[in-house]
Amino acid sequence: MPLWIIWMVVAVALGVAEIFTLTLSLGLLAIAALAAGVVGALDLGLAAQLLTFAATSAAGLLVVRPIARRHLRTPPLLRSGTAALVGRTGLVVKEISGEHGRIKLSGEEWSARCLDETQVIPEGAKVDVMEIEGATAVVYPREALP
Repeated sequence: MPLWIIWMVVAVALGVAEIFTLTLSLGLLAIAALAAGVVGALDLGLAAQLLTFAATSAAGLLVVRPIARRHLRTPPLLRSGTAALVGRTGLVVKEISGEHGRIKLSGEEWSARCLDETQVIPEGAKVDVMEIEGATAVVYPREALP
């Protein structure tokens, strides 16, 4: 059996192991084994294959892996401004229709309109903010209306 086929089998085995462990290391070693297999398929001898495997795995583990791990640890983006209001609950202070109304949201009074233009939400009902359009909150009733 040619040596390059063994490199390919090792690459597949390391790739499968990476899927189960998610360490980022085994996947980079799988890529290095794949590169060594390609060098072997080009009939470049064992020394070239080992050198390719060593160089590729060193580059992956010393350069690529730290960068990838840093990106995995970045905190999620915080929503701010009007985007932070989407998903919050408001209290209707003036009846809301498909065109106008008022809600109290995060301590402030906002103009509002109903997401379903045929629906009317009475004063005192709780609503969920679905989106913000300019200075108007587009809302949907939290509970079923009578």
